[in-house]
Formats: sequence, C-alpha cells, structure tokens
Amino acid sequence: MTPAQPAAVSRFPVPELKDIPDDIRERILAVQEKSGFIPNVFLALAHRPDEFRAFFAYHDALMEKPGNLSKAEREMIVVATSAANQCQYCVIAHGAILRIRAKNPLIADQVAANYRKADITGRQKAMLDFAMKVSQTAHLVGEADFDALKSHGFVEADIWDITAIAGFFGMSNRLANVANIRPNAEFYSLGR
Repeated sequence: MTPAQPAAVSRFPVPELKDIPDDIRERILAVQEKSGFIPNVFLALAHRPDEFRAFFAYHDALMEKPGNLSKAEREMIVVATSAANQCQYCVIAHGAILRIRAKNPLIADQVAANYRKADITGRQKAMLDFAMKVSQTAHLVGEADFDALKSHGFVEADIWDITAIAGFFGMSNRLANVANIRPNAEFYSLGR
C-alpha cells in the first residue's frame, strides 16, 4: 500500500511565493511570521491578486474593527454560518481563531456542532440566530428579527456587522468549497 499523497492546497493554481506581487507576498510573510505558518486561503487566493486584495480588505474591515461585537463574537458568526454551509476550511480555521480569541478550547466545537446548545450567552445565541437566518434565508429577515436583536442590546451598526459578516463568509464558504481549499494541519491544535 502506498502512502496517500498530501492533499493539494486548492484545485486551482497556487503560485510560488516568488511569483506573487510584492504587496501580497509581504502580507503573506507577515502572517507566516505571526502564526508560524501560511494559512492555505492566502496561497489559494494569491493567483488572483486583485481579488486577493479586495477579499482581505473587506475581511479586515469586518473582522478587525472595534465595535460592540467582540472579536470572538465575530468569529462565532463565521464558525456557525460556515458549519451550516458545510465549509470545512472556514470551520477549522476560524474555529481555531475563535478558541484563541474566546480563550476557550471547547467553544468552537460547540458552536460548529450546534450553537443553540453551546455554552454561550443568550445575547450571543440571538446574534447567531440572526446570522444563521441571514446565511440561510435572508429573504425572510424582517422587523421582528431586528426587534429581537435590539431586545438584547444590539444597535443598528451591530446588526449591519452581523449581516455583513454572515454575507461575506457565505461568499467565502462557496469559494473555499468549490476550490477545495484544505485547512492547514496547524489549525486543528491551536487554542486547545
């Protein structure tokens, strides 16, 4: 029996670092220096430089900004909606980030499997209920959904953030699934 070949990072071309535009290569190397490895999504998207830049600019605008949603809560949205969209890459990668940001080794698995049973607050469950509705049935979102969030202290800006994160990662989940972007092995043990 021959050993299995390592899975490709993506079904689409993955350029060599030396062939990537300087600004993108610098960003990738900075991520590698901080985390100790290059997340495969960076390599997979690098073959389309303009899209790489736009993708990560919007990602950062949503996920790194200050606001009423904590960085861990933003990651909860990603993990829950990515699980519903069956995106292995995003569940594994953002699950690792969620464990680190929440300082909780159990939370990502709970949120991915069934956030309704997870050890999270009622406010966070309401946030994820809304994010899931945006992710799966956005055409059904109405005023009652906004009222439910407001009863938990969310304001209009928060509701926009929840919507935008769920929407952006819906797109990301579809790209990752079609491209068959593989999660890095390093993600599985981070924050455990």
